[in-house]
Amino acid sequence: MDSTMLISKDKQQNIIDYMPNDTTLKQLANFFSAFSDPTRVKILTALCISNMCVGDISRTLGLNQTTVSHQLKFLKTNGAVESFRQGKIVFYSIASDSINNVMLGGVDCLLKESNA
Repeated sequence: MDSTMLISKDKQQNIIDYMPNDTTLKQLANFFSAFSDPTRVKILTALCISNMCVGDISRTLGLNQTTVSHQLKFLKTNGAVESFRQGKIVFYSIASDSINNVMLGGVDCLLKESNA
């Protein structure tokens, strides 16, 4: 096998310089894992529209409350959602507008591919 580099040394160094460190790469992979399960994507989509409690998410999306709680814990651990309490009720929301932007970007990418 030929070991000749097809890119320039400058371009190779540029890639190395901009490559995130291992900690950031792991955090990035964890962030994107939030979007790797259809149930989580369904929950995120709902939370992009409205803050909700577990019971409302469960009833609205037709999901088991245990499943919703489990997926919300995963999403919260990975920084995709946050929670806040109003009295005895815990509500969930997307952690930032970036989550919504990623979701919209994914849909946009899929639409472009289907029209190609």
